[in-house]
This record gives sequence, C-alpha cells and structure tokens, in this order.
Amino acid sequence: MLNLLNKRLFWYLALPIIVINGWALLQIFQYFGRIITITVSATLLSFLLDYPVLFLEKHGVKRNRGVILVFLVALVIILVLGIILIPLLLEQLTGLIEKLPSWLESGNQQLESFDRWAFKRRLPINLTVWANQFTESLSSQLQDITGEIISFVLNTVGRIFDILITIVITFYLMLHGDRLWNGIFNWLPNHLDIHIRKSFRQNFENYFIGQATLACLMGVSMTISLLFLGTPFGLLFGIGIGLMTLVPFGTALGVTLVSLLITLENFWLGIKVLIVIVLIEQAIENFVAPRILGGFTGLNPVWILLSLLVGAQVWGVLGLLIAVPIAGFVKNTVNYLRYYAEFNP
Repeated sequence: MLNLLNKRLFWYLALPIIVINGWALLQIFQYFGRIITITVSATLLSFLLDYPVLFLEKHGVKRNRGVILVFLVALVIILVLGIILIPLLLEQLTGLIEKLPSWLESGNQQLESFDRWAFKRRLPINLTVWANQFTESLSSQLQDITGEIISFVLNTVGRIFDILITIVITFYLMLHGDRLWNGIFNWLPNHLDIHIRKSFRQNFENYFIGQATLACLMGVSMTISLLFLGTPFGLLFGIGIGLMTLVPFGTALGVTLVSLLITLENFWLGIKVLIVIVLIEQAIENFVAPRILGGFTGLNPVWILLSLLVGAQVWGVLGLLIAVPIAGFVKNTVNYLRYYAEFNP
C-alpha cells in the first residue's frame, strides 16, 4: 500500500516538471529552429543515402568511395529533377489556381442541374445553398494552401546558403556519422545505449525508407494513371498524392481532394478518376505497405494524429515528417525504462 502511494506521489510531482521541461524544449526548438531544421534534414538525408552505401560495401566497395559515389549520384538526380520537374509543377500549380474559379462555377452548375432534376421528381433534395457555402469556403482554403505551397517552394529555393549547408552536413554525416553517434550514445548507460540505438534505427531509418518507397510508388502509379485518363494537371495531382504519402493518412486526404477537384470540372471524369486511384491506393496500402512498413511503431491511430498536430505546430512540414517516428521512439523508450525499473529496482 505504501509502495503504491509512493508511486502515485512520484507521478503527481513528476508530471508538472515534465510539462515545464516540455514547454522549455519547445521554446528552445523555436529559437534555434533554423539550425535544428538544417541538422534534422541532413540527418534524415544521410539515413536514406546510407542504405545504397551499405549495399555497395557488401559488394566490395570501400565506404569512402561508396559515400562519394552515392552522394554524387543523388546530387545529380536532385539537380536534374529540380531543373526539369519543379518548373513544370509550378506551372501546373499556377494554372490550377487560375482554373479553380471556373471549376467551382462548373461544380455549382452541375449541382443546380441535379437539384432541378430532383425537383421535377419531387425529391426532398436541395444542395444548391449548401454547395455555394461549401465552394466559397473550399475556394478560399485552396487558394490559401496553394499560396503557402508556392511561398514555401520559393523560400526553400531562395535559401541557397541553408541548402548548401544541409548538403555539406549530409556528406560529412555519411562519412563520419558513426563516430558522431558513438560519441553521443557513449554518455548513456550501456543497457540504455543499446536500446536507444536499436529503437532509433527502427523508428527513424526504417520508417523513412518505407515511407519514401511508398511515396515513390504511389506518386509514379498515380501520375501514370491520371495522365492515361486525360486528367488536367495530372502530373501535379499524381506527384502531390505521392508527397502526401510521406505523412500518415495523407494518401486518403490527397485522393479525396484530387477526386473532388476533378469532379467539379467534369463529374464523370471525376468518378472514373476516383475509382481508379482508390483501387491503386488500396492495392498499395494492403499488399505493398505491410511488407515495407510493418507495424513497428505500435502507435494507436489517435496518438499518431496527436503527434502529427504537435509536429506541425512546432516545425511545420518537417514536423509532419518526423512526428510519427519521434512518437514511436519516445513510446518504446518509456516502455523500456518502465520495464527496466520494475526488474532492476
């Protein structure tokens, strides 16, 4: 009884301290946001590029040569995609913004036609008033979102110094990252060192490799399908769905938004697009995703959503990308510490 009371008292005293420390960490993150963003971005890139380096090492290539080769190939690919793909996407995004008012007007006309059809058959349906309010809200929000995307891309491109620093740090992390992590983790007790290394790798490297693979597969398949169906702005929509796959639940949101936009312009084309992309999304989610990702995070969907909200609030787009692996890492570490404390009093 006394032991239980002591545990409760401990948590009553510890919770306010945890909240205060959490608030202090948020202030530190926001103050050093630029430095942390560069460091985290470089770390994630080094994690992703380390896999082909390890593959080359297994085939007899020395690590230094493998790092230089993989780094140069990745740099060339990024430059080529940036020169060819980004201007096309920005052009299509600008075109979508210009077409959006006419698409919304077309959607209103289709709903008015449906209302007239229902009125002739004395059906108690009237969607026009609701549709006007919905389209006005959708129009303003979509314009805000697209404006933020354009400004984000332009700001990212404009920060040439930050990009160069990120590239340099990525290269040195690929070369000397092991020594850096060893120096950090050696400060921890041996049992905690082993657990954190394993949990960190499981919740970060595997997650991002899996999500990046799914995003590429989803983006390519969606883009090909949309272009084959003759969808306007098919390249933009397909790559957009692929990028949203990097975030949990992002694929479903992207599919819904794309289908809705196309339906506003052409109802039957929107229905065909919805059927095709839902079939592709379900096939990838049910047959490919479990093999790549598995269930390693072990997080409840509610905690995933909360972690995404916190990540977006603290770090924006980067926070959305790292929120889930951080939440999984924290959960695994807390469970381990609780287990260790119970069996090693």
